[in-house]
Amino acid sequence: MTTQTVDIQREQGQRVSSGQRRSMIASSVGQILEWYEWSAYAVFAPFIAGMMFNPENPVSALLATFAVFAVGFLMRPLGGLVFGIVADRKGRKFVLITTMLAMAVASVAIGVMPSYAQVGIWASVGLLLARMVQGFAHGGESATANSYVAEIAPRHKRGQWGSVVFVAIFGGTIIAYSLGGAITNVLDEGAVAAWGWRIPFLLGAVLALVALWLRRGMIESEVFAEEAVEELLKDDGEPATRVTAAAIAGRPRGQLVSVLLLIGMVTGITSAHYTWSSYVSTYAIVERGMATQSAYWAIVLAQIIACIALPFWGRLSDRIGRKPVLYGFTIAMALAQFPLMNLISDKAWTLFVASTVALLIVGSAGALLSSYMSEIFPTTTRTRNIGIAYGFSVAVFGGSAPYLNQLFNSMDLGWLSSVYVIVLCGVTFLALTRLPETRGIDLSKV
Repeated sequence: MTTQTVDIQREQGQRVSSGQRRSMIASSVGQILEWYEWSAYAVFAPFIAGMMFNPENPVSALLATFAVFAVGFLMRPLGGLVFGIVADRKGRKFVLITTMLAMAVASVAIGVMPSYAQVGIWASVGLLLARMVQGFAHGGESATANSYVAEIAPRHKRGQWGSVVFVAIFGGTIIAYSLGGAITNVLDEGAVAAWGWRIPFLLGAVLALVALWLRRGMIESEVFAEEAVEELLKDDGEPATRVTAAAIAGRPRGQLVSVLLLIGMVTGITSAHYTWSSYVSTYAIVERGMATQSAYWAIVLAQIIACIALPFWGRLSDRIGRKPVLYGFTIAMALAQFPLMNLISDKAWTLFVASTVALLIVGSAGALLSSYMSEIFPTTTRTRNIGIAYGFSVAVFGGSAPYLNQLFNSMDLGWLSSVYVIVLCGVTFLALTRLPETRGIDLSKV
């Protein structure tokens, strides 16, 4: 590909090729599967802990705590950084295939791993290593998928196309929880504890083969390919013209500021997301006395509704801009957090209504993350910077939200959990005031 060819392609307009559509579908299917495999561990964590750890063994108990509460989230920023560097050098497609393969291998390992009763402490160590691989690959997948989908999307539909990344988050979680509900309903608790919990991981490994086959046919990001051509031209002595689209994204120091601002921007989104998708069902069951199955299905239905709405939020941002929608999220979430949390009682409909409204608000921001983050950084460092900013913010502020919420409630300070979300939404608002509007920007000129 030459620069003249690229210019001709641009002049042909924003027509969507079949290759773009197939690549978007392949990327989305893989992301859904990765989020399914990631969420399956959370669904079956109690059964896994019973088979792989020994609470009477201090070392095993420590590994259990470390594996369940820390390793996955701690490895995600590292995976985002390492795979981000690889994606910025070797291409997005290469990393998306590699991370898919790594997640599949880790899933198989968990599905066939001997129990603690069979091999002792090595079962705990093996599970810990598998979770490290999952977290590392998941961080790289998230960063690269955010870049890739935004780069292959038509410029005027980037918000709508980018929303599929968050659709995959909801979709994978919905599938994992639905399968978990089906397995626990069909099998008795003893069968689930003995072998039933292995089914989702082995099934995920089989489905990964389909996703890998789809991803082999993906096109490489044209923006990345163009950047590679320009680097070759530089090596040949021909100067490459570069137009900076965002004042804060053109220099290394500016990119560092952008990373810090994006960390701040994501904090409110990720804390609200994990509060309302991961913690609120536990709150309804433990603090409000709601039936477990009722709480579970209320959350699943709320996520389905929020998932359907995501492309519409992305399309709205393509029309009015990214920042107005994101500002709307911060204000709506801050105003709704206390009323929605207080609405929840022991009745399932209260959780359904509260979580549906909350997740619709969260979805308004989550739908834009792929497009907005990609529009901030230049192609040569886009994926690694997204990996750092997004991975760090999710690990520190998102992954910790359910545990902080539970801690506050155990201390009879449940109101602090809502204050936590509101304060971080304020951080998101402040970060947005320093970030540029990027709707319709040409990614090749960032």
